[in-house]
Amino acid sequence: MPTPTLVFAAILATLLGAAFHFIMGGSLRRLLLYIWASWVGFGLGHFIGVFFGINALNVGTLRLFSAALGAIAALVAVWLLARARTSAK
Repeated sequence: MPTPTLVFAAILATLLGAAFHFIMGGSLRRLLLYIWASWVGFGLGHFIGVFFGINALNVGTLRLFSAALGAIAALVAVWLLARARTSAK
């Protein structure tokens, strides 16, 4: 059974990916890509926050600030890569 922190993190990461898709637009495939990128970035950001001891905006054991920054960085990176791929066609 997943912990409440993991469920909360998954919900927040999914909301970030969906909000990014709402702002940038795109197809269903792009929505799934943004949600996946947000999950990966959120997880990496959390672990980077743990590793470097970033304690800004913690919610329980979740490093929300660094996790959200990681998700946003991953979303922007995926958007740039997908945009470059689309414009190269």
